[in-house]
Order: sequence, then C-alpha cells, then structure tokens
Amino acid sequence: MTDDPWRIRLVLGGARSGKSRHAQALAEACAAPWRFVATAQAFDAEMAERIAHHRADRSAAWATIEATLALAETIAAVDDGVLLVDCLTLWTSNLLLADADIDAATDGLVTGLAQSRAHIILVSNEVGWGIVPDNALARRFRDVAGRVNQRVAAAADRVDLVVAGLPMPLK
Repeated sequence: MTDDPWRIRLVLGGARSGKSRHAQALAEACAAPWRFVATAQAFDAEMAERIAHHRADRSAAWATIEATLALAETIAAVDDGVLLVDCLTLWTSNLLLADADIDAATDGLVTGLAQSRAHIILVSNEVGWGIVPDNALARRFRDVAGRVNQRVAAAADRVDLVVAGLPMPLK
C-alpha cells in the first residue's frame, strides 16, 4: 500500500482522459493480488476492441472478474488485495438496459464497498459536462450516472478527477 491511507477510491474523468491508466497505476502501487472487475459487454466490434486494448495494458499478474450486473456481490465477496472496477458508467448502462432498480443496485454497491476489506478503485466517466442529450434515454443515463457517481464519491476515501492524463485530487 502507498503512504496515502485510502481503502476506497473513485477515479473520474471524461472519455480518453487517462482515468483507467491512472487507476491501474494506483492499484499496482498496492500489494497484490490485483483483480480487474470488468463491467463491459462487447455488443459490437468497437467495444470488443476496447476490451482487448484494456486487457493488453494489464500484465498476467492481474485476474479478471466479469461483473456486468452483480457488481455489489462481486465486491463484497473479496477481502484482500486490490479490486479495480472499470467502469461504473458501463455498469450503469447495463442496469438501464436490464430495466433494473438502479437506486437499489447503488445502495447494494455502497453496502458492498463497506463490506469488502480489499482496496477498491472504481473508474467512472464524468458525463454531465457535455451538451444536453437530445433524447430521453440519454438524458436519463446522464442523470443516473451523475447520481451513482455522487453516491460512490460520498462513500470513497479519495476521489480523483483525471483531465488530459493529469490526476487532480478532489477528496
């Protein structure tokens, strides 16, 4: 573990801001085992390519856990090492597509964060800074993602915002 005594850390940023790279560096500064919790689903070739790129960025020392919906349960079940969750935004999308109760899922996530003894780094997109989306689903997604980020930020010991590859501490 680093000299900074955090257990739960949220890393926020825009698309291609460097947030995943920053989160991985934070994780690798901690003692192994390192577990990557993947929330993405490869619905198309572009997403499959993004997933492959992220996998290639990690060494064989990383174990991968797929958690497209059951994120809270996955986190609560791990009591050692580091969990790197990438990303909350895709998890939120998965919940929307599954017509899940997002408030209940977020409550479960916050409870799971408190139950685990692992060091947990969660990556999420800051999607509220762009233009107002032109359709109801996209507006709902933006609003829900913002609320999920707020809940996780409140539960986190540290929050970083990454802009142009530069992490800035918020909390």
